[in-house]
Amino acid sequence: MTDGKPAQGIRAWQRMLSGRRLDLLDPSPMDVELSDIAHGLARVARWNGQTHGEHAFSVAQHSVVVEQVFRLQNPDCTAQACQMALLHDAPEYVIGDMISPFKAVVGGGYKAVEQRLEAAIHLRFSLPAHPTAGLKALIKKADAVSAYFEATRLAGFSEAEARKFFGQPRGVTEDMITIRPMNTAEAQALFCARFAEIEAWRGSP
Repeated sequence: MTDGKPAQGIRAWQRMLSGRRLDLLDPSPMDVELSDIAHGLARVARWNGQTHGEHAFSVAQHSVVVEQVFRLQNPDCTAQACQMALLHDAPEYVIGDMISPFKAVVGGGYKAVEQRLEAAIHLRFSLPAHPTAGLKALIKKADAVSAYFEATRLAGFSEAEARKFFGQPRGVTEDMITIRPMNTAEAQALFCARFAEIEAWRGSP
C-alpha cells in the first residue's frame, strides 16, 4: 500500500449495518450514516481497551467529553464548531482507534485514509471538509484535557506522567465531565443524542 492506496484488485470497502457500502479509499458522503458512526464508535475502545471498569471507555464517550470540554473552553463557539468537535474522531468508526505511538510508526498512509474519511463525514452533515487550523488546534486542546482525565482515572497513568504527555488541564475539573465507562448501547445513545442536540442548535434561527 502506498499513500493509503492498496494494490490493484484488493477490496477496499466495508459493508455497514445500515446497508451502505463505504469505499475506504474514496469514500462518498452518500455512504455515510450517523447510525453507523455511532454504532462503530461505541464499540471502539480507547487506550486499546487497557482501562479499568467492566466496560471499555469508548471513542463515542470520548467524543462527547471532548465536545463538552470544547464548549467549556470556548463559551462563544458556534454549533458548527461543536459538531466538528463531536465528530473529531469519527473516521475511527471505520479504521479504529490507533494509539498515538503506533500512528507515528505507520505514518502517512493512515493519515491519508483518515483525511478522506473526515472529509466525507463532514460533507455528509453539511460541514466544511476539514476544520480550519485554528479550530483544529482548539479541538486538540480539548482532546488533551479528556485524554488527561482518561489516563489518570482509567488507564493507570500517574498525574505527573499524564501532565508530561497531555499537559495540565486548566479551567476544567473532573466533576465537570463524565469519565465513566458505559455499555455499548448507552454510549451509542449518548453520542446520537448529543449529535441531535447540536443539529437542532444548528437549525435554530
